[in-house]
Amino acid sequence: MQHLNTLSAQMAREGIRRLLVIAGDDAWSGLQANRLRETLCGDWLWVGEATEGLHCAPAALTTLLGREFTHGVLDARRGFDVAAFAALSGTLKPGSWLVLLTPPLEQWSQRPDADSCRWCDTPDPVATPRFNDYFCQKLRQNDDVLIWQQGEPVSLPVTTSRPAWHAATGAPEREQADILNALSAMPPGVMVVTAPRGRGKSALAGMHVARLQGNAVVTAPSRASTDVLARYAGDITFVAPDTLLQQISMPDTTLPDWLIVDEAAAIPGPLLHRLVSAFSRVLLTTTVQGYEGTGQGFMLKFCARFSPLMHRQLHTPLRWAAGCPLEAFVSDVLLFDEQLAPITPVGEGHIQSVAQDDWRDNPALPTALYRLLASAHYRTSPLDLRRMMDASGQHFWLTATATDILAGLWLVEEGGLSRELSLAIWGGFRRPRGNLVAQSLAAHGGSPDAAVLRGLRVSRIAVHPYRQREGLGQALIHHAYTHSDGYDYLSVSFGYTPELWRFWQQCGFQLVRLGSHREASSGCFTAMALLPLTDAGQGLVAHEQRRLARDLPWLEAWQTQPLPLPAAPDSLLNDEDWLELSGFAFAHRPFSAAVGALGRLLLHIDLPLPGIRTKLNERRNDHDISVQFGLSGRKAVLLMLRQETASALAYLDNDRADRLKKWVQQLQFF
Repeated sequence: MQHLNTLSAQMAREGIRRLLVIAGDDAWSGLQANRLRETLCGDWLWVGEATEGLHCAPAALTTLLGREFTHGVLDARRGFDVAAFAALSGTLKPGSWLVLLTPPLEQWSQRPDADSCRWCDTPDPVATPRFNDYFCQKLRQNDDVLIWQQGEPVSLPVTTSRPAWHAATGAPEREQADILNALSAMPPGVMVVTAPRGRGKSALAGMHVARLQGNAVVTAPSRASTDVLARYAGDITFVAPDTLLQQISMPDTTLPDWLIVDEAAAIPGPLLHRLVSAFSRVLLTTTVQGYEGTGQGFMLKFCARFSPLMHRQLHTPLRWAAGCPLEAFVSDVLLFDEQLAPITPVGEGHIQSVAQDDWRDNPALPTALYRLLASAHYRTSPLDLRRMMDASGQHFWLTATATDILAGLWLVEEGGLSRELSLAIWGGFRRPRGNLVAQSLAAHGGSPDAAVLRGLRVSRIAVHPYRQREGLGQALIHHAYTHSDGYDYLSVSFGYTPELWRFWQQCGFQLVRLGSHREASSGCFTAMALLPLTDAGQGLVAHEQRRLARDLPWLEAWQTQPLPLPAAPDSLLNDEDWLELSGFAFAHRPFSAAVGALGRLLLHIDLPLPGIRTKLNERRNDHDISVQFGLSGRKAVLLMLRQETASALAYLDNDRADRLKKWVQQLQFF
C-alpha cells in the first residue's frame, strides 16, 4: 500500500492516471478495494452495487459527467459495463487509479455476464468468452496496467520518469487560441470542432461566447452538459433544442448572431440540421470518440451537408497529460481511435465472411470491420463491440482488397418463434427480448404469425467514404440474398428519409411498415422493409403491403410522412379488420395498428362512439380528449377507445364479437 501511495503521488506530478485490476473471489477482492479506499486519499467513486461512501449505478454514471474524482472503482464481478468503464476513466483526476474488480481472470470467460442481457437479447446472462479473452490479453500486454490477482504477488509497473505536468490555467492553450482567432474572423458559415474527451471543446466554446461582440444562443442535449461552457462564458442564453426550433419557426423572429451547439452529435440529425440552417454563423462542438457512441460518421453524414464548413480539431489533453496510460488503454481496448485514413483504397474488392472466432484467430480482420462500421454510424458504442464479439445469431460479410476493407455488412438472426408466442406478441401480451423487425411485424402489422418466419435483419452496413456510389453496398446485400438458405427474408429498420429509402429500394427491399411517431434518436419515422427469400416471405410482404395500402388514407393523418406507395382506399370491413379490431378491443393491440380498421368501422356504424370519432375525424390528441371527456389521462383515453370498439363489434355481430373475444384473450395463456 505504501508503494501505491508513492506511485500515486508520482502520477499526480506527471499528470497521469492508471488502471489497477483486482481479480479474485468476491470477499477477497472487496476487502482489497476497501483497504485501498482507506489508504489512498480521494473521493473514491464506486460504480456498481450500492456500498458505503460515494457510489452510483453504471447506468447513472453519465449524470456525473463533467465532475472530477480522485480514484474510482468499477465493480465488474457480476457484469462488465464497458461504457461505464470508459466513462469513469473520463472523470478521474491526475494521480488517480481506476480500480477494476473482476472474477479470477482464468475463470472470467466462463462466467455469465449480467451486462450481456442489455445487448445479447437473451432472457438470462450469457458468458462472453471472446471479449473477456481479448480484454485480458490487452491487460497482459500493457506494462502500465497493474494486475493484482488473488494468491499471487503484486508487481508494480516499471515506471520511467515523465516530465512534470502543469494543469491548464484557464487561458486559451495554443490549439484553442488558433481556433478562437479563426472564429473571430469567420464569415457566415459553420465551424465544427471535434476532439476526444478532455481536450477543452466546451471551454473553447465558452471562451468564444465571452469574446463575442454580438449575441449568441447556446443549445445542447441537456442544460447540465453546458456547465463547463458557462464557466468560461459567464452568462449564457441556453435554450433546449426542441424549444429553440419552435422559437425560430415563429414569424418575425429575430435570430442571435451565433448559434453555439455543445455535444452536437448527441442531438437528432434532422433537428440539428434545421437549427443550423436557420443561423448565419454556427459553432458545433462534439466528441468523435468514446463511450457516448459518436464517431467520424458525424462528419461524413451530417457536416457534409453544409457549405462552407470549417473543421478544426483539438488534440492536446488539458485535464491530464498527453500519453496518459489510462486513456491510452481505454482507447486501445475499446477501439475508440476509429479514424479512417484519408486516402482512397484502390483495387477491386472480394466478398468474404467474418466469423466471431476471428477475434481470436485473425483479429485484424474484425477489428478493421468494426472501425469501418463505427466510422459510418455515429451512434456506435462499446456495446456494439461486445455484441459483435459474443452475441448469438450474428453474421458478418465484408468486401476487401488485399490491404483495405471497402464495405461491411452486419446481419442479425430474427424470428423463428413458436406460433403460440407469435400470437401472444400480436395480442400485446408478450414482448420477449430481441427480434426487432419480427416482433414489430407481429405486434404492429397484420400478420399474427409474422414472428414464426425466420429473417436476417441488417444491423449495420457501411461503405468506405472514398469508395461510395460504386454499388458496393448493393453487392453485399445481393451476396447475402444468395447466401441466406434457411431464412424467409432479409429485413431492415431505418429512420425514413427519401434518400435512404431509394438505397434500400434499389437493393430490392419493399416497404411494409412506417412508425406512428418520430424517433427521438433520429427525428424520423421508423420504416421497416423486407426482401423476401422464400414463398412464405413473399406472402408476408404481399400481405403487409396490401394492409399498408388499405390503411394509407387514415395513416397519413397521423404520420405526416408521405409514403412512396399508392393508396388503395377500401371501405369494406373485412375479416382482417374484425381480427384487428378484436385485438384492439379485447387485448393490448396498439391504437396505431388499428387506425385503418377503426376508420373503416366508422363507415359501417351509426353509433355515437364519441372517443373514436373525436380522435380519428377531428384528429385530437389524447390530452385534449381527456380534458373534453373528464378522463384522468392517456391510459383512460385508450381504455375508452377500446370499450367503444368492443361495443361497436357487439352491435354489428354480437356472436362473432364474443367468439373473437374468447379467442383473443386465450392468447395470453400459451
